[in-house]
Amino acid sequence: MQLRNICGLVNGRVLINKSNIFCILLLPFSIGLVHAADTRTTQGTIQKTLDKIFLPNKPKPSAEKIDITSLSKFNLDTSRVQEMPAVSYGQTQTGRYNPNAVAKNISFIDAIHIALQRRPEITQSIASVASQNANIDIANAAYYPQVTGGLGTADLTKGERGRQLVSLNATQMLYDFGKTKSSVDIEEAKMLQEQANVLVNLDEVSYDVANAIINIKRYQEITNIAHQQIAGISRIAEIANLRATAGISSQADPIQAKSNLEAAESNLIAQETQLKQYQQRLRTLLGFDVSQVNWVIPDRILTAAELYQDPDFKMIPSMMQAQVGVEIAKLQKKQSKLSAYPTLNVVGSLSQAVNGRNPNNNEDDGMYSSIMLEAKSNLYQGGAVAAQTRAASFAEEAAKAQVNTVYLDVIDQVRMIREQIENKKRQMSVLVQRRETTVRTKELYQEQYKLGTRTVVDLLNAEQAIHSAAQEIVSSQYDIYAALAQYIQVTGRSRNIYELNNIAIQGFEVQP
Repeated sequence: MQLRNICGLVNGRVLINKSNIFCILLLPFSIGLVHAADTRTTQGTIQKTLDKIFLPNKPKPSAEKIDITSLSKFNLDTSRVQEMPAVSYGQTQTGRYNPNAVAKNISFIDAIHIALQRRPEITQSIASVASQNANIDIANAAYYPQVTGGLGTADLTKGERGRQLVSLNATQMLYDFGKTKSSVDIEEAKMLQEQANVLVNLDEVSYDVANAIINIKRYQEITNIAHQQIAGISRIAEIANLRATAGISSQADPIQAKSNLEAAESNLIAQETQLKQYQQRLRTLLGFDVSQVNWVIPDRILTAAELYQDPDFKMIPSMMQAQVGVEIAKLQKKQSKLSAYPTLNVVGSLSQAVNGRNPNNNEDDGMYSSIMLEAKSNLYQGGAVAAQTRAASFAEEAAKAQVNTVYLDVIDQVRMIREQIENKKRQMSVLVQRRETTVRTKELYQEQYKLGTRTVVDLLNAEQAIHSAAQEIVSSQYDIYAALAQYIQVTGRSRNIYELNNIAIQGFEVQP
């Protein structure tokens, strides 16, 4: 009962003031002695009371539920992702890009450069490099003096509650067995990893632009072939109508010709859809309408790709990333081992008491200063250092496995691309012969149709075969271009072939 009065427990409620706030910690034990049967309920009440005092008035988020309302509370700012490429490739009007000012003959290389200057993933990766560079400065700061200061009161349980103590402390690390250097080395390696990530994004965006242009050219030519097919079938349909009207051929011939014409028109729509999809994709990459641009695929994609030369793995960004990952793991392992060694510091302190005694020298309003050597070491943390070392060792093994994974992936893709290109070359030679054969067949069928020995179906099939072979030839040709563009990305040749070295890309420069 006496403890209840001291701690301010009246009618089951806790009264808290400055003089007895420490008694709150004793309440669960005292109440447990007085009311053993209600221990859990009382402790729950005390915990809720403490939560209201010390925790902000905010419900704790649940780990078992997803609150869409909370996740969707953000403002989306799209002002920086408008369709606005580099100013040097067009004119601006009040800060917005004028797509009508874009030349119709933008080069393949220029298109890649425009995309790189405006894509947000490039901006993100460059910002990550800058952020990591700042982390290096943070690690280097441990070499410099660490100065802290503050203002504290006297012991609130004693008679000098009104006293304040102004303090200023400085610590200079003298020797730490290389722990600070290890931290700096880790941050520098992480920056190299972020720089490699920039190269990965450069290659990806360059490939996206190249692939879009290649497919635009593909479907532009296939669309032209589809128009030619419609024109050829229309001529056959016209002949069939004339012959059916004259009673020379069956009335079914015009219907059959119309059916083939409708199929050709449907094929045209399908090819135009593919063309427009890739044009829209390129528009997103470049930021303006590209439907009127006359694209030309440069010959250097064929000549400089070096398809049959072994790739230089030291120039492949994904391999760079993986190798830096190994170095980071090694440095982290070294840092874990060094954490067990002591750190030698020189420590200086200065304190000034206000309205009371300085506890360091027991003088009224006294000032106290000191300089000392300090050695600190982590003697025991429950096996944390050993566990960190084991974790770093496993991380090193994982990083080495990632290097091997990248190597095998590159080798696999290189072999697949080479095989695909070889097969497409063989297929094209066959398709060219097939087209010549079908053209000769059509000519013979036309003569035989006039003589009545061939039906209109034979003539329509021959026309269809000609344009089908032409479409397959074009598709095979641009399959080779697309495979070469992928090969350039996989082998890390984008920067040389697309002229990305020694130019400013959103303030970032790649030096070979």
